[in-house]
Amino acid sequence: MPKSSVSLHVPAAPEKKHRTFEQRHLQIPRSARYAIMGSIEGDLSEVWIVCHGHGQLARRFISRFLPLERSDRLFIAPEALSRYYLSPPVGGPHPANTPVGASWMTSEDRESEIHDYVNYLDVLHDEIFSVVDRAKVRLWVLGFSQGVATVARWAAYGKVDPDRVVLYAGVLPPELDAEGAARLTRRSPLTIALGTSDDFASPALIAVQEARLRQLGVPHTTIRFDGGHEVIPEVLMRLTEAARG
Repeated sequence: MPKSSVSLHVPAAPEKKHRTFEQRHLQIPRSARYAIMGSIEGDLSEVWIVCHGHGQLARRFISRFLPLERSDRLFIAPEALSRYYLSPPVGGPHPANTPVGASWMTSEDRESEIHDYVNYLDVLHDEIFSVVDRAKVRLWVLGFSQGVATVARWAAYGKVDPDRVVLYAGVLPPELDAEGAARLTRRSPLTIALGTSDDFASPALIAVQEARLRQLGVPHTTIRFDGGHEVIPEVLMRLTEAARG
């Protein structure tokens, strides 16, 4: 019997569809934490809003300002919205005593994070000055390290109208324009504090920032001090003495 040939029909593989993924944003209510030193209902002459650096927490950062504590001064330290463990887990969950820090932002979803913390600081500002008479106090806004860019953006684009802005151990945000920079110095020259042994304040970096300040037309005073990337009591005292001068 002759062999018959059988042809098998194999269906073609379905064409792969290229899926598109979309990211969206949702506005949600959430809790934000801040530390306070002094009496918000006291007879005040100064309010200080101080923004910590990367990996710090508000309650620890505000203690750096104890040398300036006075009955007529109120200190507010907002805490950044993103907390994280400062060390990786080893063999299981983090122990309860693992140190925790906070960050103002990363490069991920950058514009949204900036928008969120500027709004957050605006809400905090409104809460403080719903109790404190803004017309009767001098408002200081100070940022340390990562908090420098935070404070600069807030002063440039938020509700706050500070009497004095201090940028301590950090640099201006790259997108700051002349109009925004002018808001930092509407009431007084910008104050910049940099340690001589600060790894984040190399001579090259300082030269670049000075050139930017000149380009933006920002009046400023730079305080150099012996020390590294840290808040030093003597420097804080120099800030207040310079403001009286």
